[in-house]
Amino acid sequence: MANRVVIALGGNAILKPGQSETVEAQLENIKTSADMIAKIEKLDYQIVVTHGNGPQVGNILRQNEEAKNIVPPFPLDVCNAESQGFIGYLMEQTIKNKIEEEGLTSEVVTLLTQVEVSAEDEAFQKPTKPIGVFYTKAEAEKMSKERNWKMMEDAGRGYRRVVPSPRPLTIHGVNSIVNLLNQNTIVVAGGGGGIPVSRKENGLLSGIEAVIDKDRTGKKLSEQVDADVFMMLTDVSNVYINYGKPNQEKLETITPEIAQKHFEDGHFADGSMGPKIEAAIHFARQGKTSIICALEEADQALLGKAGTRIVG
Repeated sequence: MANRVVIALGGNAILKPGQSETVEAQLENIKTSADMIAKIEKLDYQIVVTHGNGPQVGNILRQNEEAKNIVPPFPLDVCNAESQGFIGYLMEQTIKNKIEEEGLTSEVVTLLTQVEVSAEDEAFQKPTKPIGVFYTKAEAEKMSKERNWKMMEDAGRGYRRVVPSPRPLTIHGVNSIVNLLNQNTIVVAGGGGGIPVSRKENGLLSGIEAVIDKDRTGKKLSEQVDADVFMMLTDVSNVYINYGKPNQEKLETITPEIAQKHFEDGHFADGSMGPKIEAAIHFARQGKTSIICALEEADQALLGKAGTRIVG
């Protein structure tokens, strides 16, 4: 059987900071991802793709705010579903076009994916997940005052709104995903971390306002589909310790234990590299391989020639 990989695409794969937020711009960016997915398909991998939605869901929320006196605003879980649907459509179409251009035979399917979380998760008392566009400090202070948003600086790139980011407990629909993989289908699932739902006292599912980190969902998805590799694609070639300092050091192939030590030493910021490293460590500890690398080097990283690999 072919090896199985879950690929988590970073936000820059869909919309780059400061870039026009048009559909045309996002389609053009997704073409780069589609090119890489086709290369990975040629390496004989079964592929699940998940992706972020920070800018997109942030813009949907902004549209809600601007139109709230005309159209009733949607809750955050519904906004997640909306972003998952339209990003999935753009990705599915673009990947299909590339697959056909390359003469490959795979099908491509997008699944709206519910991800179960606990309503008791401490994240609901301490929001940390950045979403939406970047603001200056002055703009962030204005948003905080006028809209009661919690704002936080994001890795020196500006200020963004932060919302609860509970841990995923269960990805729903995994049996369908596995069946599709076994039928030579590339599956786009768990987009934006998935649509967050929790169980009420009667045991039934209900939407809950949060945004689940896509890398944590990707790790959980990797576990549930029994992937061999969990790959997080970002805008940097490798993970670094002492990032941006004179003693900056690139990490290549390391063990989960070494990665854990760096994590505990505070080398990776919450809301950026921190969740990626945490997810990578947990997955690799199961005797699997986690990879963090640049989008353009993903095929080479699978061949062991690029990126940061955490190998259990």
